[in-house]
Amino acid sequence: MTAVDVPDKLYFKIGEVARLVGVKPYVLRYWESEFSVLRPGKTRSRHRLYRRKDVETLLEIRRLLYAERYTIAGAKRRLRNAPRTAAAEGVRTDAAKLTEVRQELADLCRMLERQPAPPLKIE
Repeated sequence: MTAVDVPDKLYFKIGEVARLVGVKPYVLRYWESEFSVLRPGKTRSRHRLYRRKDVETLLEIRRLLYAERYTIAGAKRRLRNAPRTAAAEGVRTDAAKLTEVRQELADLCRMLERQPAPPLKIE
């Protein structure tokens, strides 16, 4: 399977997503019924609107099912376990970034005020 460049858009229609993922729209609708992580928004006229996160999840599902030959049940288990570790890593990364930004802001304040700033208490 080749890597897919997902356009930088807020929402995608089902036809666009089907082309990006490389499956027919009915397959996407079936996967929605099987994978609880897929919940695209819907317009008032009930058209599906997928977010970038949904498209990335669909690409992962396609990879698991077609390239790695998982069953639907196996892919569900794999997706259920994967977000926990990714989310935990993301939280640590965000905390580190936040600490770095706070330190830069404190340095800027000190430069502007020419007064020593009190040490920051990081929670």
